Amino acid sequence: MTGSAAQRPVLFLDVDGPLIPFGTAPQEHPDGHPTYETGPEPLGTDSNPLLARINPEHGPRLTALPCDLVWATTWMADANACIAPRIGLPQLAVVVWPEPSDEDERAERAGLHWKTHALIGWAAGRPFAWVDDEITDTDRAWVSAHHQGQALLHRVDPRRGLIDPDYVALNEWLHQIHGTPHPHSAA
Repeated sequence: MTGSAAQRPVLFLDVDGPLIPFGTAPQEHPDGHPTYETGPEPLGTDSNPLLARINPEHGPRLTALPCDLVWATTWMADANACIAPRIGLPQLAVVVWPEPSDEDERAERAGLHWKTHALIGWAAGRPFAWVDDEITDTDRAWVSAHHQGQALLHRVDPRRGLIDPDYVALNEWLHQIHGTPHPHSAA
């Protein structure tokens, strides 16, 4: 790989689960999930209490990854309006979800995530990582059989969201794709 912008891997990023954790047992967070103050809400956005769960450290950590970040979420363009400014991300490309076809609906009934077809099409053969809390082995097998480039389907525990081991796995995989050693690995 040459490392040019056209060859950079894509990182498809979901919001609910990876950035906004949910679903922990009360004993894990007796006072509720940790929340973060990031200043006033961006103009024109409604105050959504779940947004306070997004750790602002995600922005710098995500932009440090050697890839092109793309929103792959049902938030769609709202992710740029509500999430990106909160964590210091620039405006990102957004996957626009097509209306499901009969083939998509059959695949979903067979266990394939409803996002999988669209992400393969969006990647168009480029290497990609997909960060989501709903990825299954069915998705991994389908991507392996239908995507020409390399792919990492990285499932995040929605109770915790993105944490250090997730960033390590993404960073190592992305550096492997670039053919460069991970900056924190032993030489």
